[in-house]
Amino acid sequence: MTARVVLLVTTPRIAPGLLTREAWQGLEQAYAVWGRPDEPQVAAVVEAGIEVLPREDGHPADLARDLVTASALGDVVWVGSSDGDPGLSDAIAVEVTRLPEPPEVELLIGSFDVPGARLLDVVAVMDRLRSPGGCPWDAKQTHESLVPYLLEEAHEAIEAIESGDPAHMQEELGDLLLQIAFQSRVAEEHPTEPFGIDDVAGGLVDKLVRRHPHVFSDVEADTADAVEANWETIKADEKQHRTHPVEGVPSSLPALARAEKYVSRLRRAGRDDLVDDAVATGDLGAQLLDLVRRARAEGVDAEAALRETLRGLEAASAASATGAPAHPDA
Repeated sequence: MTARVVLLVTTPRIAPGLLTREAWQGLEQAYAVWGRPDEPQVAAVVEAGIEVLPREDGHPADLARDLVTASALGDVVWVGSSDGDPGLSDAIAVEVTRLPEPPEVELLIGSFDVPGARLLDVVAVMDRLRSPGGCPWDAKQTHESLVPYLLEEAHEAIEAIESGDPAHMQEELGDLLLQIAFQSRVAEEHPTEPFGIDDVAGGLVDKLVRRHPHVFSDVEADTADAVEANWETIKADEKQHRTHPVEGVPSSLPALARAEKYVSRLRRAGRDDLVDDAVATGDLGAQLLDLVRRARAEGVDAEAALRETLRGLEAASAASATGAPAHPDA
């Protein structure tokens, strides 16, 4: 039987030692197992009782030559390094082409990224940028200095979603995710009340589970309306400290979105009379508020409807400048 050079490839984004059954079988049955001694995956393999021949860093061509030579006695497994061993596979390919009876070369996937694994890379990169020796600009930012970027990226994400372009959406949602990771990394340095991305994610998970008892518990909610009603009940219990219905609506919201929140909150609280009183003044602001109320009653998102009209106006303006007709769906 032809011996093999097996390159065991694993992801650094899950705990070392969490390997597939096939990977463990390959390690146990190999004539020799090689790896770099400072690699966490190598340490996990050694801890499992498998001897690993330590190999220090060196030129990929030298390592490839030694692996191919050793395979003459039986299967040799190389435990892949966390840096991906750049140049090694190419060097092995060069070596085996020189032999009249070369060993087989197999790429064995020992572990796979789980969904969300790349978020660990976001955290690691953000930490590198913020830490000593990283980026001077990133290092000097504060929660307050980052607020304009958070606001801008949120608006750009909305614009990307409305464009319907998946690639644009992916990019802008990534930029928005950066702001969350950045703010969380800055928060780790608070002198008395630090928190990090795990605290942010943990609080989110707790909230999602708490507000979805129809999924995670035994509450019945079979329709979207029932889910929304249950959600509002739970939120009301959580926000019992509020002294009035519109408390907590951010004052930094654009006026139209803020008006929608006010109308919605007051309706749920049974205080439509307050909106009636405001509209009754009849001034321009009152008329605009009444339009928001009418849109809400008709199930229309006033903010989205106005943005749609503005997009049409923008397209018409661009067309008039070029002489081309505006697209009917613009």
